[in-house]
Amino acid sequence: MPLDRNAATLPPVVLRAVAGGDHVLTPEALAFVAQLQARFGLRLHALMVARARRQERIDRGELPDYLPHTREIRHGIWRAAPIPAALADRRVEIIGPPDRRTMIAGLNSGARVFLADFEDGTAPGFARIVAGQANLIEHRDGTLEHDEPATGKRLRPDPDPALLIVRPRGLHLSEANVLIGGQPVSAALFDFGLSLFHCGRALAATGRGPFYCLPKLESHGEARFWNDVFLFAQERSGLAEGTIKATVLIETLPAAFEMDEIVWELRDHIAGLACGRWDYVFSYIKTLRNHPAYVLPECTQLAMEDAFLAAYAARLVKVCHRRGIHALGGMSAAIPTPGDAGANEAAFAQVRADKTREVGMGFDGAWVAHPDLVPVARAVFDAGMHGPNQIARPRQEWRVEPAMLLKPHQGTITEAGVRLNIETAIEYLANWLQGRGTVSIRGRIEDAATAEISRAQLWQWIRHGAEVETGQGPRPLTADWLGELVQAEIVAVLERLGPAGFHRGHYASAARIVQEAATAATLPDFIIPAAYDVLNALD
Repeated sequence: MPLDRNAATLPPVVLRAVAGGDHVLTPEALAFVAQLQARFGLRLHALMVARARRQERIDRGELPDYLPHTREIRHGIWRAAPIPAALADRRVEIIGPPDRRTMIAGLNSGARVFLADFEDGTAPGFARIVAGQANLIEHRDGTLEHDEPATGKRLRPDPDPALLIVRPRGLHLSEANVLIGGQPVSAALFDFGLSLFHCGRALAATGRGPFYCLPKLESHGEARFWNDVFLFAQERSGLAEGTIKATVLIETLPAAFEMDEIVWELRDHIAGLACGRWDYVFSYIKTLRNHPAYVLPECTQLAMEDAFLAAYAARLVKVCHRRGIHALGGMSAAIPTPGDAGANEAAFAQVRADKTREVGMGFDGAWVAHPDLVPVARAVFDAGMHGPNQIARPRQEWRVEPAMLLKPHQGTITEAGVRLNIETAIEYLANWLQGRGTVSIRGRIEDAATAEISRAQLWQWIRHGAEVETGQGPRPLTADWLGELVQAEIVAVLERLGPAGFHRGHYASAARIVQEAATAATLPDFIIPAAYDVLNALD
């Protein structure tokens, strides 16, 4: 919600008392967040309105395209500010929620960077958000530790841990437990503001930050917003201009058409662009929701080497290297299975193939989701990248036309694929409502993008009457048939967990949210805000 600038005189109201609050939610820290909200709240609201207006135009038939009025930026000869020495080598990064155990495992994993994810990898209950901020402070002070009950060991970060980057929540989200002027504060400004206030100066003093990863941007106007937030925050914190460095996730279809412009707006603060492949697929479906020509097959058939995904990855590398910044590949979601050598080798093979493709394209690094995959990915980049990065390797021969960024993958939709989407969306969302933002499902680490793409595909297939291959021949997916399949999944979960486990796991709420989103008259922009209301009530 927007906030009047006069609300800067009002102290924030914290609606919940949680562990660590006295250390994190100090009057000074909350006052800093209030300054950010008062300065940028109305502008943020206007950006969200602009998103909706653009979507309305696309729904009426307009297709995304390169912007005519920014042609000089796209074709101009210019480079972003130099990348700090601490960020020169990013060949393997590991991402996870900011809980103690995961943070220490990530910091000690051998990866160059640990990405503390307050966004899709965290179920944003207020206690978990505040605890994550407290963990950042303890890492700042060198006091972060975790007692491992199974082994009796006390875990601490190594003397030379991975570099820390923080991913705040997206611009579209609110933090319902902190009110300013009677309205929820922006979750993005809350996460950013607290981490910068508590840790910014200490990180700057060591040359290891403050560094951020910005999710879900849809336009260069939103990049300009973040740049102005950085300028304001640096001035108020006593940091030199350009101290804050950000990596922007290109995980929305509109942003893929504005990569140069996004880098331009953040040119004094940007360190790189990163692929967010599954959120990008979700955004493709969401953006082109009214266009039957862009219906996608099931997820298992969406290879990064083909169609719009290949064009998107190629353009990201080309833009980044031309502008002197890092191009980071997507996260490999496959994870090892304890005690299953065959499954582990299959997971390692998937990661090797994925990273071999990325290093061959010119990417400077990529993400993994499990510490055991760090050496696998690192070996590929060590062999294929001779130096700290490949920024000097141009890709100007790649010409990516707008139609290439829109070209849909070809393939099929099977009843098994529909059932998998239902199972995955419900399973992930039920775990999310239990407080787990990162979930292992069928040998893969999944985050909120999993639920979003699964339910968006179901909606797209119903909306456009997609034919589903069944054992009895093709059949269009309908809302009624979806209801039958959702009920079958509920019965299967009941049989697996029993009534007590089913209700403790919040599977009924998860199934309702998924089914309502998949059968809505208009595809909801995001499923997580609706689920957040349930999560907040449960917490």
